[in-house]
Amino acid sequence: MSSGLDSQKLNHVFQSRPDILKGIRQAADSPSRAKLFNDIVDFYYEAVGDTQGSEPSQKRRRVDIEPSKNGIDPNTNSADSVSQQDVLLEIKDISVSIPQRKKFDLCFTASHLYARAPGTKAPIPNIIYPWKCFDYVFYLPVPDKSQVQHNYVLLPEGSYFPPQAGTSSVEPLVFTIPATAPKPGSIDGPNAGAASAVSDSYSTLFHWAINKCLQAGGKQVQIVAADPSKFHSVIRQPHRPKEQAVHIKAFRGSKDGYLFFLENGILWGFKKPLMFLPLDKIAAISYTSVLQRTFNMVVEIYTGQKVEDGEEEATEEIEFAMLDQEDYGGINEDYVARHKLQDRSLADQRKAKRELIENSKGKKGGAEGDQTEDQEMGEDGLTELERAQREAEQQLQDDEDEDEEDYDPGSGGESEGSGTSDDDDDDDDDDDDDDDDEEEEEAGDDA
Repeated sequence: MSSGLDSQKLNHVFQSRPDILKGIRQAADSPSRAKLFNDIVDFYYEAVGDTQGSEPSQKRRRVDIEPSKNGIDPNTNSADSVSQQDVLLEIKDISVSIPQRKKFDLCFTASHLYARAPGTKAPIPNIIYPWKCFDYVFYLPVPDKSQVQHNYVLLPEGSYFPPQAGTSSVEPLVFTIPATAPKPGSIDGPNAGAASAVSDSYSTLFHWAINKCLQAGGKQVQIVAADPSKFHSVIRQPHRPKEQAVHIKAFRGSKDGYLFFLENGILWGFKKPLMFLPLDKIAAISYTSVLQRTFNMVVEIYTGQKVEDGEEEATEEIEFAMLDQEDYGGINEDYVARHKLQDRSLADQRKAKRELIENSKGKKGGAEGDQTEDQEMGEDGLTELERAQREAEQQLQDDEDEDEEDYDPGSGGESEGSGTSDDDDDDDDDDDDDDDDEEEEEAGDDA
């Protein structure tokens, strides 16, 4: 019996929580309970405010964070101007790692997100972001931690793509949250009451606040999280062995970091310069330096610039090194093949001897074949990775054999890895002298 409920307000307030709405309707089995639920909804409805009129609409988004009414120009990003805007929500003691590693209070206004030092009112000059500047937002687990933590990664335009990454004055915003509920007193501002309803954990709080502010700013950006059902590493995590890792360890130059293969691109983090390669900017993925335990991955990207004297778009190669071979199948089959990324590992500009592979569209090449002595590129029962590895090992063996053939003991040089010594050479010389003496004695007897 739920006919006494105010369905219009209930649907409006709990449109994002159908489970709660269903529970209320089941529990409202008497007029007194229905009235109680109506009173609760009325109180919440009035406290939050109806920012889109009295009539709810399924076609319009409900924004619980009220817009600022102080008349400040939302397009101004200076610290002085932003500090005059009404802070609608403040979340205290958040660990920021990029652009600056320190704990800050994060402040949400109608047009900006910024950080400020605890106990102060002035925004940190290099941590001020208009909501309309963000191209991507990610929610990713922090690797190699015994306690579950997640990073929010917010990428402004011009801060993450290789031609500009590391050189642009704009940096991404990366901050870390624990898998716990916010501490008492850590949420402040006019919308703290509304925020408390979604503060079962830091993640539900930040998801709610970020989504509402992005929508209010007219930015159609969704928070993307790593999905282990679509991609995960086969390597067991030492810190959390029961949890599937959604990252791959790799190196970018001399810096170690992590690759996340996401539904809309590949993210490299979490050290500066952080990099994100959207799928629509990837021309090809290929593999080089295939060794016994590791391989390198080369991502060819479109730079957005035209080739000189041509209409084709220029490309640039980004190489990630020292990926574990155990993760090759997941990368090549579950990601590259699934997203139909073309493989150009045999292109003229990449002439390294240890390259693989020609990535057939939709082909599943992960079955392991029996190793044979056949080194040709025929149908030998090997996967392309195994064949490339065998060719690399054969090439190394050929190089070693050639070095041994060219080695001259009389040159005074040392042969690396030959396994012989000067004592062995002296023994050989003594044997030769003994043979000469025996031949001379036999010749004398014949005479």
